[in-house]
Amino acid sequence: MFMLIMVLDDTSHLNAVLAGWQQAGVRGVTVLESTGVNRLLLRSEAQPMFMGFSQMFGSGRVGHNTLFAVVESMEIAEAAVQATEGIIGDLNRPHTGIIFALPVLKTWGLPEPYATDFDSPRS
Repeated sequence: MFMLIMVLDDTSHLNAVLAGWQQAGVRGVTVLESTGVNRLLLRSEAQPMFMGFSQMFGSGRVGHNTLFAVVESMEIAEAAVQATEGIIGDLNRPHTGIIFALPVLKTWGLPEPYATDFDSPRS
């Protein structure tokens, strides 16, 4: 098993990426709102005369989405990357995002076997 993690730069692509991951076989994605240090520094250095109203009053939060999912195989992880690049383009371009996979040694709280259908109700 692997932990698939993505920091998605353009949050407007979130729903399409989630649908692509689901089609690739990824089950159960956790999504967090996140902000990188570069965006925090740019926001704190902005001059008031160049800010929009939402930024001046604190609601102009510009950030990322960070996606987490445990996947059964590297093949599923690679299929999710392919699906993502089909939506947002080559991840090697700036301002797209980053995806990486980490080995998972043990899990607690996942149904056994992990490949079961999560759409069915739990008993």
